Amino acid sequence: MAALEVCGITKRFGSLVAVDQASFAVEAGRITGFIGPNGAGKTTTMRIAATLDLPDEGDVLLDGVSVLDDPRGARRKLGFMPDAYGAYPSTTLWEYLDFYARAYDLHGALRRRRVEEVLEFTSLSALREKEMAVLSKGLKQRLCLAKTLLHDPSVLILDEPAAGLDPRARVELRELVRALAGMRKAILVSSHILTELAEMCDGIAVIEAGRIKATGSVHDVTRGIQTAVPVFVRVLEDADRLERALLELPGVERARREGQGLVFEHQGSPESLAGVLAALVAAGLRPVEFTPRAMGLEEVFLSLTEGKLQ
Repeated sequence: MAALEVCGITKRFGSLVAVDQASFAVEAGRITGFIGPNGAGKTTTMRIAATLDLPDEGDVLLDGVSVLDDPRGARRKLGFMPDAYGAYPSTTLWEYLDFYARAYDLHGALRRRRVEEVLEFTSLSALREKEMAVLSKGLKQRLCLAKTLLHDPSVLILDEPAAGLDPRARVELRELVRALAGMRKAILVSSHILTELAEMCDGIAVIEAGRIKATGSVHDVTRGIQTAVPVFVRVLEDADRLERALLELPGVERARREGQGLVFEHQGSPESLAGVLAALVAAGLRPVEFTPRAMGLEEVFLSLTEGKLQ
């Protein structure tokens, strides 16, 4: 059973269908990137999963608990980190986390221990007596993540957690998310920083105009839409002969110059591509670079979406 299951949810606002029969799942220990254009339905979907909105159709299960039938039980499984959250400038980090620990119904020594644990995990222990007003954007994001983890949820939904962070803060946040996946938590994370998601996620769910366009591992989604693999090749000399030789080989289409080498498109199996390399060596062309290029997450996103507005 997946830890997070979105089961055919639909949400309407008047005549606008914000989410239309959306279904996907996230397994324990995996990070799924939730991507789509602005207004695609990402935040609405995550709010429904977080029991903050009700779907008109469908359901969401958190470790098998329905957000409709047992919302209180579902909330015990869930940690939701919104893109905007309340901050209290004159409150210290300890006071902020202790307040939310009480809201999670944690008492006595258990409450103090959980606050200490999340401060240590997010590397904020040294700042426990600092007021929130002095924190940078990156530290505030870590504090919000610490608050989200207080009740030790099994499912995490993170809405644009890296927005506005500098490169170092994004790297630190990414490492924290990876560590949480290592603790067998199921994580759904939305972001417009696709390069960041590509380095973090095991899978993706792509949404546009309220409909899920693709879901699965980045490799599987790419394989479903990429008909030809671009390959960069560079030889020690005789680039003109290289181009002619390539275009005579089976599975090779379109070759163009790029820097000191060429990029050609190949259709066929890995064995066929290995045969291309072997043929170049046999022809005495002496390749020094031969690099297939996987489709990046940005290319996947552009291929699957049309930029439709609702």
